[in-house]
Amino acid sequence: MERNLVKIQNLLIDTFTFEEAIEYAQKGQVVTLNPEMIDAASKNTDLANIIREAELVIPDGIGVQLGLKILGHDVKRIAGIEFARKILEKYTLIGKSVALVGAKPEVIEKTVQNLKKEIPGINIVYYHDGYFNDDNEILTCLQNSSPDVVLTALGFPKQEVFNYKGKKLLSETLFIGVGGSFDVWSGTVEIAPEIYQKLCIEWLYRTIKDPKRFKRIFPTLPMFVLKVLKEKVTGV
Repeated sequence: MERNLVKIQNLLIDTFTFEEAIEYAQKGQVVTLNPEMIDAASKNTDLANIIREAELVIPDGIGVQLGLKILGHDVKRIAGIEFARKILEKYTLIGKSVALVGAKPEVIEKTVQNLKKEIPGINIVYYHDGYFNDDNEILTCLQNSSPDVVLTALGFPKQEVFNYKGKKLLSETLFIGVGGSFDVWSGTVEIAPEIYQKLCIEWLYRTIKDPKRFKRIFPTLPMFVLKVLKEKVTGV
């Protein structure tokens, strides 16, 4: 299967459907792209290059889908948390192993417990919370356990940098940054009601529940749309 890429703000995004993305993702780094990440990449060349070198970049968030639509690309949103969950289910069915890195100690412990209950047969060969200072120590542990897929919940950009290092050491392993997914899977954070999911506005529900997110998200979203509109007009 070949990649079909579209450009937004000097970054390339895959146009796969959900099912195609699941089939395509086999090794390397998956980036679940949102407007905040695009904004950060515009200010940091190293981060931008990490995203550009990713083996799969999926549009995670209604903001990116809207931006692509403005530019004339009808690309479906792929929610990162759903993508990662499906990968875990797929890998369990075919007998492959899993590692989890990130979140608070109590969150990762509960996540592991819940995944073992909800995905019978899942083979979690290694897990560690997100409280560590040396990436290399964790990467060495991953090398020793040789998982087929690693999910990292370290937040952007830490998880993207970690995954980039990881794929250089474990070339046959799939690395996926999953943000706050462990908080949801552990039951620490309530999943958005179905109506919010259908309207692709889970972010709004999370912001209502955690108003501190407002200061981080809302300056970025309007500016992102303005930049995309400029790109539409000028091509830059």
